[in-house]
Amino acid sequence: MKSLSDQILSTVREVPDFPKKGINFKDITPILENPKLCREIVDEFISRFSKTKIDAIVGIESRGFLFGMTLAMRLNIPFITVRKKGKLPYKTVSYRYELEYGSAEMEMHVDTVKPGWKVLIHDDLLATGGTAAAAAELVKMQKGKIAGFAFLVELSFLDGIKKINGYSDKIVALVRY
Repeated sequence: MKSLSDQILSTVREVPDFPKKGINFKDITPILENPKLCREIVDEFISRFSKTKIDAIVGIESRGFLFGMTLAMRLNIPFITVRKKGKLPYKTVSYRYELEYGSAEMEMHVDTVKPGWKVLIHDDLLATGGTAAAAAELVKMQKGKIAGFAFLVELSFLDGIKKINGYSDKIVALVRY
């Protein structure tokens, strides 16, 4: 039987030249068509963080919502969304960060992270680390602590881990390219 890592690697679809020429996009949507694989992924994240105190899970828009919500439900803890600026209806805290070409801004509601909470940040993919670091900053702005990061895929050649390893030493990626 294939390992979980091998199952994920063989299921992720690579889309050349998306969203622009020269980029080989790692598409996780075929994973979502396999409920057994999805359960195994969630089980693996739970196993990897079983000794970590987690009070809430932050999911980063939008693919971080997919497994993040399921993880939160399985752990019986709150799920918190981090979204692009202007997408949340209530009062927010925001964090602006630099991209390779330009900048972006992420937000979360002001009343979601309670002071002292240990928060696991989840997204489908770690690339340059900017978005994950922005989510960590939003948690810190509300006096929360970073329990760790959970990613389905890491593009290790982009060194995004360097941008987030100062927030937590518990960084899990189920597969690496």
